[in-house]
Formats: sequence, C-alpha cells, structure tokens
Amino acid sequence: MDVLHNLAFGFETALTLHNLMYCAIGCVVGTLVGLLPGLGPLSTISLLLPLTYSIPATGGLIMLAGIYYGAQYGDSVSAITMKIPHASSIVACIDGYQMTLNGKTGLALFTAGVSSFIGGTVAIVVLATAAPALGEVAFLFGPADYCALMLFGFLCVSFVTTGSLLNGLAMAFIGVLLGSVGTDVNSGTARFTMDLPFLADGIGLISIALGCFGIAEVVKNLDSGSQLTPFNGKIKLMPTWPEFKRIIPSALRGSVIGSVLGLLPGGGPVIAQFAAYAIDKRFSKYKDEIGHGAIEGVAGQAAADEAAARTSFIPLMAIGIPENAVMALMMGAFIIKGIQPGPGMIANHPDLFWGLVASMWVGGCFLLILNVPLVRYWLSVFKIPFNVLFPAILFFCCIGTYSINNSLDDIYITAIFGFCGYLFMRLGLEAAPLMLGFILGPMLEENFRRALLLSRGNFGAFVTRPISGTLFAFIAIFIMWQLLTFYFQSRKVTTPLTV
Repeated sequence: MDVLHNLAFGFETALTLHNLMYCAIGCVVGTLVGLLPGLGPLSTISLLLPLTYSIPATGGLIMLAGIYYGAQYGDSVSAITMKIPHASSIVACIDGYQMTLNGKTGLALFTAGVSSFIGGTVAIVVLATAAPALGEVAFLFGPADYCALMLFGFLCVSFVTTGSLLNGLAMAFIGVLLGSVGTDVNSGTARFTMDLPFLADGIGLISIALGCFGIAEVVKNLDSGSQLTPFNGKIKLMPTWPEFKRIIPSALRGSVIGSVLGLLPGGGPVIAQFAAYAIDKRFSKYKDEIGHGAIEGVAGQAAADEAAARTSFIPLMAIGIPENAVMALMMGAFIIKGIQPGPGMIANHPDLFWGLVASMWVGGCFLLILNVPLVRYWLSVFKIPFNVLFPAILFFCCIGTYSINNSLDDIYITAIFGFCGYLFMRLGLEAAPLMLGFILGPMLEENFRRALLLSRGNFGAFVTRPISGTLFAFIAIFIMWQLLTFYFQSRKVTTPLTV
C-alpha cells in the first residue's frame, strides 16, 4: 500500500500542467534526436543542460529524463527504416530492417512502439517497488564478476549471428581488436594508433556503426541497383492476433532482461538488446525465423532498450553512482539544482523522486501516442526518389559523425568502415557480432586487469567469488553443450545411409 500511496503522490506531481509540458518537450526532442545519425541523448542533454537553469528542479529533470528514454525509441525508427543505428539500436538492424525489406515496416515500427511501452512500464514497476534494495545490487559486483558478465555477453555471438558460428566469433574478435585501439588506461601508452594523433582516443562507436550499417547498406543498394524497400503505398500497421501473441512474450522477456541489466554499471541498453535477442533466439517458439525478419527480433530488443534506460536511474538515485555517461550528466543536473543523489534522496526529496518515476510512465504514454500515429509519416521517407534519398542519408551520416568531435578525421574513419561493411556483406559476414566485440572488449580488458591487480595475480579470484564462479559455471556448461550439439550434428551428417 505504501508503494501505491507513493505513486499517487508522484502522479500528483507529474500531472501538473508545467511538468506535463516539460515531459512532452523531452519526449519530442528525444525522439527527433534519435532519428538523426550520430546525435544521441548524451550530446543533446549536454547542449540543453544550461537551458534548465531557469526551470524548476522537478520540471528540468523530467525533461532531461524524457530526452534520454525518448531517444531510445527514435533510435529504433532510424535503424528499422534505413538501417542507420545508434549504440542502443544495433540489434534492431537485424530483424527490423529485414521486415522493412519484406514490406512490413509499419508493423515493425508499431511493434517497436508497443514493446517500448511495455518495457518502460515493467521497468517503472521495478523502479517504484524496489529502487533502494536493487540499488545495492551494483555494490555486490566486483571486477571479477563484471569480467565474467562480459564473457557471458560474448556467448550472445552464437545467437546474434544468423550464419556460421565461426564467422560470428571471428567478427567479434575483430571488434575486440578495434576496441583496443587508443591509449591504454593503466599505462597511458598508445596502442595500435599507427602514430596517428586522432586515434589516441580510440575509434568512435558511431563511426563504426554508421559505416558498417548505414553507408554499407547504401553502397550495397547502389551496387545491386535494387530498391531500398518494396513499399507500394499499402501500410500494414496493426498486427493480427497471432502476431500480437508473438509480441507480448518477447516484450515481457526483454523487459525483465533490460530491467536487470540496467542496474549494472557498463550495462544498460547497449548490452540489454543483445541479451534479449539471444534469449529470444533460444527460447522463442519461432526461433528459426529470428534473423530473417521475425517480429520477436524487434519486440524483445525494443522492450529491453526502454527498460534498461529507465532502471539505469536506480543506481544514480538510490546510491548516487552514475552507471554511464548519460547518468553522469543527469547527476550533474541534480547537483546543479542543489540535490545530492544517494540513499537520502528518497527521504529528503520525495516529491522529486516519485514525480520523476511517475513522469516516466507518463512519458511512455506520450511516446506511444506520439509515435504510433506518426508511423505513416515515417514511411513517407520511402516515397523520396532514391537519387535524393541515398545522398541525403550519406549527408546526415557525415554530419552526425562530424558533430561528435568536430573533426573531419571521424568522417574518413566512417567512410573506411562503410567500405569494410560493404565487403562484409559481399562475403556473407555480419557486422552485429563485430559491434558486440567492440563494445564489450574494452570493458572486459579493464575489469580483467583490475581483478588481477586486486587479487595480486591470483586467477583463482575469478572462480572463488560466488557471482563470477556461478557465471563461469554457466559459461562452461554452455560451451560443453554447444560442442556436444556440434558433435552430434556432424555425426548425423557424416553417417552413411543404410538400405
């Protein structure tokens, strides 16, 4: 009953006219930001943070939060329609864009919208009922536990890739190597930079994502002379009842996964989308279709994305620790308003905490009402002549890449990865495992080295801790299971038929 009372108090704060206006502004700006290549909530919140000085604390923080989770949905729109992803929508390029090629763009966008709402709703329930207790979960994870978690994430390669597992692992390894380019965190030594100053900070995630997905897709279509999509003016928006029954289980699984991974530093939407996709590909009734335009591949990813975006507020507000760069900016916004995030925040500022929680559900309703009717307008992009659309996509990719560091070098890197992405497509290799390796590789290395420093070189620390030991046991069981499956399948193929 206390939770219901607190939520009622939160809705009383969130449903005031001014806070509703700030929430709507945040959702609209976040969605538009998500549609633009290269831009994201981090850069947008950085630009708009000074504008919140004159806005009341609750309204300003509600608006910034709306920008964050609004951008998560906008990311999916650009990934599904044009295969131009952000970090949190890489997986949406697999089945979402395949649905676009199958003429089901409207259905894919509707699925993303509904699933995002489901994921956000589940995460808000978690946020409201268990924020203080779940915030302590992050304290239980040490470097060895995070290292095991990253290795467990690499097992997603076997599910993310739709072709050969060996090819997927090879692409993930290439991603790990690319992630090691730059300055070593511990020693400060430049690694694999080829004496090029602009590589000292490493290769940007946006440059690889826009190159391997966006530019590569444009080049492939120009090379083959095929159209971007078989859009013929007929829009299928609402799913049938059998399709709707496929959306709900996948969205609920993704919501749970995103809600859990959103608690962990370094987790959040990026890893949650891969984990949700891996679970769907293993446990869905239609797992054979995933990777070829299955509706589950969109639903699970979108739900996990939104759920993780919301539960990532728990470590910030409950224990005062930001888990990613966006949350660090949000922490700065709290401090600017004279509010110290941490264990005392709920008791000292209940109106702000519960108002922010309630506004997240209100924002989810705004996103659903705003974006589902706009699906028909998103689809109007396919009415643009291809000789205009393709240069426009390339232009926005370049602008998005340039806007991050205001450097032409980033555009050159994006072009190089665009060529590499095109070669991957011609060779039948997938870029999603490469992105997974690029994201997890540096995190794995950092936590591995930190764990060895704390244990003074004792590798036993990875299996003696309860969390890391359990995760490594799961990893070993999974590898053995994969090897046995491969062995029996190979024997079945090579066994001669007897008459």
